[in-house]
Amino acid sequence: MQLMLALITGVIWLYLLWRFVRPLPGPRWLKAALALLLLLAAEYRLVVELICGGVPSQILPREILIVLAWAFDTVLLLLMLSIVRDVIGMLAFVMRRAPGRRILADRRLTVGIGVLAVVLAGWGVWQAVKVPAVKTVNMSPPGLPQAFDGYRIVQLTDLHATRLLPAWWIADVVARSNALHPDLIVVTGDLQDGMPAARMGDVRPLRNLHAPDGVLMVPGNHEYYSDYRGWMKVFRHLGLHTLENAHVLIHHHGVTLAVAGLTDRAAERFGLPGPDLAAALDGIPSGTPLMVLSHRPDTARTIARSGAMLELSGHTHGGQILGPGLLTRWANNGFVSGLYRVGAMRLYVSNGTGLWAGLAIRLGRPSEITQIVLHAAP
Repeated sequence: MQLMLALITGVIWLYLLWRFVRPLPGPRWLKAALALLLLLAAEYRLVVELICGGVPSQILPREILIVLAWAFDTVLLLLMLSIVRDVIGMLAFVMRRAPGRRILADRRLTVGIGVLAVVLAGWGVWQAVKVPAVKTVNMSPPGLPQAFDGYRIVQLTDLHATRLLPAWWIADVVARSNALHPDLIVVTGDLQDGMPAARMGDVRPLRNLHAPDGVLMVPGNHEYYSDYRGWMKVFRHLGLHTLENAHVLIHHHGVTLAVAGLTDRAAERFGLPGPDLAAALDGIPSGTPLMVLSHRPDTARTIARSGAMLELSGHTHGGQILGPGLLTRWANNGFVSGLYRVGAMRLYVSNGTGLWAGLAIRLGRPSEITQIVLHAAP
């Protein structure tokens, strides 16, 4: 996997060498220095692993991780902006428009692209690592009992606790969540990145999450990458009620709501039980309103056919960058960010509370602590 990523970023560097560094004004030594910096930024994961023998987000201080993220994001944005410039220039050239050749060769435009990439990358990293604001979502799932009108759920997802998003950051998220005084808190996967021994201190603040109807949790794909069974034990010890193809019944003002939770399909790569909706729903009394927690939103249509009124998911990080994030929509069957109607069911896909340290950027897709307020239809 690391080698494949290194090859991809190597190809990106070669493209930038040709279309960004080469056209720049200035002496050759300066261009060579810039080319070397871009190479180190593009391949920083491989460089850190070779020098330090570990994953950057597990061993480096937060300040260095932020600088490396800024550098890597600059490379990605340089690629995107250069491709846009080249596509526009080629179209103009093919259509025999005079500006076509100038767009492709203009040195001032190339410098402008570089400056814009650096600025946008800095802003994007800040948006990625800051403690998220609260986003309130009002919805009326079909079949919601009147007793649950005004019921408040806080959804956290994709926390990805690492040295980039450490214990104090998690603690701040917990404090903001508790301040909302929700009836129920749900955590829809990808709570951490790393082994329990390394990240236990960072996730420990989750034990302070409190809600009258409890704190429910389902695993995401990242839970399986490093000692799944160990992490499930840790989360239960912290007071999170883990739903692994299982359900709980919530009683509120004399009325019952079923909340079912699924495992992630990454489990099958490790010989563990994959998502099993039938098992999760087994034993729920007929006619009980149903909410499903699933880390990935791509199976929403199947879940809707089960009769669920509401599904809460994460995984996509909202696409992280508005525009290129459309690729994330394609990879998740059309679901990437916000509220959807899937048949009669409502699906909410959170942008994520945190994000994976390997791609720390957000532009137009802010992180969120999601407060969901349920309303019963008249």
